[in-house]
Amino acid sequence: MSGVKIDKKIFQDRKRTNILSNPEQQFITYLLPKVPSWLSSDGLTFVGFIGSAMILFSFLLGEYVSKYFLLLAIVGFFVQWFGDSLDGRIAYYRNKSRKWYGFALDIVMDWISTVLIGLGYVFYAPGDFKYSGFALVALYGWAMIISQLRYKITDKYTIDAGLVGPTEIRVIISLIILFEIIFPGSINYAVIGICVILFFINIVDTKGIIKMGDDRDKEEKLEKQKKDGII
Repeated sequence: MSGVKIDKKIFQDRKRTNILSNPEQQFITYLLPKVPSWLSSDGLTFVGFIGSAMILFSFLLGEYVSKYFLLLAIVGFFVQWFGDSLDGRIAYYRNKSRKWYGFALDIVMDWISTVLIGLGYVFYAPGDFKYSGFALVALYGWAMIISQLRYKITDKYTIDAGLVGPTEIRVIISLIILFEIIFPGSINYAVIGICVILFFINIVDTKGIIKMGDDRDKEEKLEKQKKDGII
């Protein structure tokens, strides 16, 4: 896999800063030619949705049947990654990209996936821990809004928060689920910890976005003044 050369054209529409970006892009470049021709970009988006549904049902089975069914969630995260990561890339690979259609569909499906996963945890969590599931969905939604605002203000689309992106989040949550099977109840405190971390990250990012908006307003005002001959 290390010998696979990354096709930069396939990833030209977004800037990646996450830790796993290089091996992830190599793996995606390796997989793209192997995707059957009958499986379209929209089909891969549906595969990602199936992965999210698997995670939801794994929490339900983990609560009402056996905790070992939580292992299904780890498989679900891989299925979700496969569909979510390859749907847009396959469109670029086949020269069938639809930038705004793909962007809109991606955002909608990301939110649906977040709600499904959060709902699964709410069913699984005992007592008042259910509120942390709601908080996690709300905080992730806040992070998604920040991402869209950043795109609007800077005209540069990124899905990563520094060194951590969706792939790293999937890996972290999968490890938390595995730990839950070994130490039942640990996931509840991990979710609270994630909520606290995400809250402070969102606060910092929100302040940064507001400053970016203010800076852009000043730049546009200055450009208008120059154009009107005021300065």
